[in-house]
Amino acid sequence: MRVPWNRFRFVPLKPLRPTQAQLSRRDIIVGGAIGLAAACTLAGCGADPPDPVSMPAQPASTELGNRIDNASELAIAGEPLNAELLRRFYARHGFKPVWETRQAQADSLVEAVLRAGDQGLDPNLFHADLVQRRAALPSLDCELLLSDAFLSYAGALAYGAVPVKLRGPNETLTPGPVDVAAALDVAISSPDPGAAIEALAPATPAYLALRQAMKIYRPGALAGDTAATSLRKIEVNLERQRWLPRPLPTECVWVNVADEQLVFYRTGQPVFSTRVVVGQDVERNQSPEFCAMIDASFFNPPWVIPRDIVSREILPEISHDPDYLEKNDMIMLANGEAEQLPGPEAGLGLIMFDMPNRFDVYLHDTPDRDIFNLANRRISHGCIRVQNPRELASLLLQQPISTINQEIAKGSTTERNLPVPVPVFVVYQTAFLDIEGTLQFRPDFYDRDAEIWQQLQRNSHG
Repeated sequence: MRVPWNRFRFVPLKPLRPTQAQLSRRDIIVGGAIGLAAACTLAGCGADPPDPVSMPAQPASTELGNRIDNASELAIAGEPLNAELLRRFYARHGFKPVWETRQAQADSLVEAVLRAGDQGLDPNLFHADLVQRRAALPSLDCELLLSDAFLSYAGALAYGAVPVKLRGPNETLTPGPVDVAAALDVAISSPDPGAAIEALAPATPAYLALRQAMKIYRPGALAGDTAATSLRKIEVNLERQRWLPRPLPTECVWVNVADEQLVFYRTGQPVFSTRVVVGQDVERNQSPEFCAMIDASFFNPPWVIPRDIVSREILPEISHDPDYLEKNDMIMLANGEAEQLPGPEAGLGLIMFDMPNRFDVYLHDTPDRDIFNLANRRISHGCIRVQNPRELASLLLQQPISTINQEIAKGSTTERNLPVPVPVFVVYQTAFLDIEGTLQFRPDFYDRDAEIWQQLQRNSHG
C-alpha cells in the first residue's frame, strides 16, 4: 500500500483494499500548465490460448510418430509444420495415418481451407497451393501436410491467425482456450467436416457484417485505392474479432479507442454511449487493447502520480515554479511519486471506475470538460476519460443519478462496489458496426493495422 488514505484525513465509508488504495493513474490535466496522466492494466487477457491436451502425446513408435518426433524442424516442401500440434492430434489416433481412410472428410476440409479468403484469411497460410498439389507428394508427407493445414486453419478461426507473441505490446485480447486437435476430431465425425471447422469462427453480427462488406470491396466489385484500403481494414478487423471471447457477454462496457467512444450494453443492446478521451499517438501513451472487470466506483479519488510522469512533467514544472505543488494540491512522496489530493480539479475528476488490469489503465472523470468537443481526443497517457461518468456510474451501480450526486457531495473519498462486476473491453477497431448497425471506418492513428496485415500474409510466415 503506497499511501494510507487517512494520511490526508480521508474518511472512507469502509476500509479500502490495498491495491485500490494505491490509485496510481496516468492521465493529463489539460486545462492548466501541465499535463497529468493516467495508465491502465489487464487481468488475464494477454496470453496465447493454450490448446488443452485431452490425452498426453506419448512417445511414438510408428513411422509417422518417429517422423514427427525426430525432425528438428518439421517441414514439407519447404513449408514449416507445427510439430507439437501434430503430436497432440496424432496421439489421439495412436500415431497412425488418418486421411488415407477418410478421403471424403479430407476433401471437405480441403475445400474449407481453400475458402479461407471468405474469412479474410490468406489460404496459403494453411498450405493451400501445396495442398492442391498433394497428389505428387509421398503419402506420409501428404498425411502430415493435410493435418497441419486443417489444424492451423481451425486455430486461426478459433483464436486468430496472429498469436499474442507476434503482436504489439498493446494488443493482448484473446478468447478462451480451444483444443483444436479435439475440434478436428469432432469435425471428422460430423456430416460436414468443413462446415464444422468454419463454425469455430465468430458468429457475431459484427463479424458477419464485416465478411459481407468484404465481398463488396473485393477486387472487381469496387475499383480504386480507396476500395483496396477499405478491404485491408476489413480483413484486419476480422482478425481482431477473432481475438474476442466467445460468446461476448450480453452486459459490458465497450470502449473503441479508434472511435473515441464508449458504449454500455445491457442484454446485448446498447443503452448508453458517450465520448471518451484516449491515449496519445506516441506508442508509450497509447491506450492498449484488453479486457478487465469493473468491480467498484471511487468517488472523489486522489491520484498517485507515477514516477515516470513526475520525472517528465512535474519536476520540470517545479523547477520553473517552486509553488507548483501547492497550486495543484500535490505533495511529493518518498518513493519519487507525487499525490494530488481529491477535489473537483483533481486529475481523476470526481469518479474513477476500478478495473484492475496489468496496464494500470482506468475509466475516470476529468475536470476538463471542453476536451470532449475536440475532433482529436487522443490526448491522454493511456487512460480513458469519460464525458458522462455520472450516468455510467448510475448504470453500473444500478442506482439513480441522485445517489451518485450524493456520494460526490460528501467530498471524502468513498468506494461503492458494483452489485455485479461488469466486463469492460478496450478495443481498437478501425472497421466496425456502430450502434445503428452501420459499417464504419476510422483512421489507423496508432499504426497498428499495417503490422497485423503483414502478419496475415503468407510471405510473413516463411
